[in-house]
Amino acid sequence: MNRLNSRLLIGFSLWATLSCKTLSESVDATHAGLTDWTTATHSNDAKPDYDVVFPEDKVNSIEITMTSENWEAIRADMISKAGNDFGAGGNMQGGNEQNPNNNGGNMGNPPTNGGNPNNGQTPPTNGGNPNNGQNPTNGGGGSLDIIPGDPIYVPVSFKYNGKEWYKVGFRLKGNSSLSQAWSQGIYKLPFKLQFDEFEDDYPEIKNQRFYGFKELSMAPGHNDNTLMKDKIVADLFRSAGIPAARTSFCKVYINFGEGLKYCGVYTMIEVIDDTMVENQFGEENGNIYKPESTFQTFSQANFEKKNNETAADYSDVQSVITALNSADRLTNPSQWRTNLEKVFNVDHFLKYLAINHTIVNWDSYGAMAHNYYLYTPTTTKKVTWIPWDFNLSMTSTSTNGNQQGGGTMGRGVSLEMTEVGTNWPLIRYLADDATYLAKYKSYVQDFSTNYFTSAKMNAIIDKHYNLISPYVIGTEPEQTKYTFLSNAAAFTSGIEQLKQHVVTRTQAVNTYLK
Repeated sequence: MNRLNSRLLIGFSLWATLSCKTLSESVDATHAGLTDWTTATHSNDAKPDYDVVFPEDKVNSIEITMTSENWEAIRADMISKAGNDFGAGGNMQGGNEQNPNNNGGNMGNPPTNGGNPNNGQTPPTNGGNPNNGQNPTNGGGGSLDIIPGDPIYVPVSFKYNGKEWYKVGFRLKGNSSLSQAWSQGIYKLPFKLQFDEFEDDYPEIKNQRFYGFKELSMAPGHNDNTLMKDKIVADLFRSAGIPAARTSFCKVYINFGEGLKYCGVYTMIEVIDDTMVENQFGEENGNIYKPESTFQTFSQANFEKKNNETAADYSDVQSVITALNSADRLTNPSQWRTNLEKVFNVDHFLKYLAINHTIVNWDSYGAMAHNYYLYTPTTTKKVTWIPWDFNLSMTSTSTNGNQQGGGTMGRGVSLEMTEVGTNWPLIRYLADDATYLAKYKSYVQDFSTNYFTSAKMNAIIDKHYNLISPYVIGTEPEQTKYTFLSNAAAFTSGIEQLKQHVVTRTQAVNTYLK
């Protein structure tokens, strides 16, 4: 090689090295000052790390720090929505789920007039009140919002086991749970996290993720003395073959502008989005909905799209409602079933009903037209049910809280389903069909025999109790104004009631299947 070529080669190598270094430095500069940022933990290039975010054997630690100005912004927004300041009382529209006079909420024994332990609830005499939380004339609008509209997001510092995420979007969430915590001045507020909410304001966090996750929901165990129902029930559904959100326990500290305060044990819950459906359905391109509908008639306003918004194609759910309410149901049941099964995963829904009615869930379809998602896989093109929000499940008594518009907070649908009216056609019409009813009964038997036994449930309950009890009543206990528990005994007695509930429901299943 001559001297000229050698110099050219050296020059090219030097240019390439400098170019690569400049490129590397520009990438690093994108996250300048974000000392904890790594590809695996913060980048949207990382695959969701379920083992880190949703472990089964540990309680992770979360620290959230907001400025006092941001807390004041939240308060101002909530005053406009809820009609009262934090801790200032209010009309308590969500019902008497808590006792506002004991500074921590009375989470002891629920009222005894809410249900019959033999079937999980006292059936209403009207076959289900169509005005109870939804409007039957348009397919159901869900429960009336106590807190109208979503609260505002504010940017916060978020630390998970000591590692920081930056300018994370934090907002309050919930309906009766938020209304009551806000009115009573309980800092254990339900909230949601959006990791790239403020990327337009802070370009350095563009596409920020939390171990591959974009959003998370944080449930404080409102109206659940055990603080574990959201996790237990989601896990039960998935174990039995029904996709549901992944969950884990976290102890949460929040700085509202005056120093970190321990806000107790929360359940971290996976949001139903493209990440979740890809993980559990093996794909992510189908429509995801969060409806507020009874499925009597179709109204686009009742089917909130969580993806594919620009396509504005609702034909999948429209087809389900058309097939479900077809006159063939009475004149040609076989054809009705065939048409319905082409567009709706009926077998899956019957299994969901069997589980939901066995455990008892006071805040789900059949009582309220919300707390479920739908996903339509592109492979089967069958709309598929995804259950959501379980803090009001696994109890044989209701909260007896009054909603706006009359009726009660909710009611658990019995195994027999005889109390459910035609205003809930996904239950009533399937239960009236002998073929579907036989399948439903077989799923009740299978779930009760293979999943919901006292031996298996007691082991699960004890495992969770041992995991979270140090942070509820032990070395780092929940405190007044930062808990919904009235005292330590409420937690331990709640555990025993949960175990007894399994026994009671097993007896109810045996009676039903005789």
